Amino acid sequence: MQNPDLPFPLPEEAMMSVNGLPYPLVAKGKVREVFDMGDALLMVATDRVSAFDVIMNEGLPGKGSLLTQISLYWFEQAAALTPHHLVDDHAERIKELARDYPDLEHRSMIVKKLKPLPIEAVVRGYLSGSGWKEYREKGKLFEYDLPQGLVESSQLPKPLFTPTTKAASGHDMPIHCADAAELIGEELFQRVHDLSIALYKMGVEKVADAGILLADTKFEFGTDESGELFLIDEILTPDSSRYWPKSEYQPGGPQPSYDKQFVRDYLESLEWDKTPPPPNLPDEVLKGTLERYIEAYTTIVV
Repeated sequence: MQNPDLPFPLPEEAMMSVNGLPYPLVAKGKVREVFDMGDALLMVATDRVSAFDVIMNEGLPGKGSLLTQISLYWFEQAAALTPHHLVDDHAERIKELARDYPDLEHRSMIVKKLKPLPIEAVVRGYLSGSGWKEYREKGKLFEYDLPQGLVESSQLPKPLFTPTTKAASGHDMPIHCADAAELIGEELFQRVHDLSIALYKMGVEKVADAGILLADTKFEFGTDESGELFLIDEILTPDSSRYWPKSEYQPGGPQPSYDKQFVRDYLESLEWDKTPPPPNLPDEVLKGTLERYIEAYTTIVV
């Protein structure tokens, strides 16, 4: 698929799995597959789409490339704040990989071998998703007291750090900061907390000029053998963040977004119990969702 605003082509068919590599598969998530290259790991983003923790039958051709290129852009920006997991000669090694596997060129990251922390670092600047549900039921955002009278999508008085556990399958669960600190150690927790807030503020500032609001996001971190902290996985992509067009922002309900919410909204209209097997997605839903990923890339990166 060609798009005049993209510096790389999108494939005609969705890549649903990665085959034919000489490296052992060491992990397989809802979207990414990870292979052991010996001195480093190869992370490949497929075109799979998941909703409500269920992988859909259909993929979005090029979604993995769009997510990877957005992450690479943000890792470059984040380097001023923190070390990250990309190997030092990343661009050269990707070119070398692409000589034998051209389909993987734009959807791959080659990363250091690190030990992931057992929490996900979630930062919220607006009241949405599970945070809105929690506030509506309890008048609080998990452990944080908030002003009364906020509505869905209200901006919070300041960004709040709301970590979660990392589930191998199913939903990540909120965890209080004190419990997260006990899990990983007080000093490391404080570093993760402060760095997450700083990275979120960086994202907010950089997308503001493009007319985008960064409502919330999640980061993942890992450590090396010496205990040094690294930013890992993906960063500030539409799969890990809520991006809203500023021109359409109106507190009091859900907002238009640059992500797979289009898929979720369609699925919510069906009588489906959100367990496998998933219903088939119509072409117009797939097309509309891919257009949102393309718009996110072209608005943020290009």
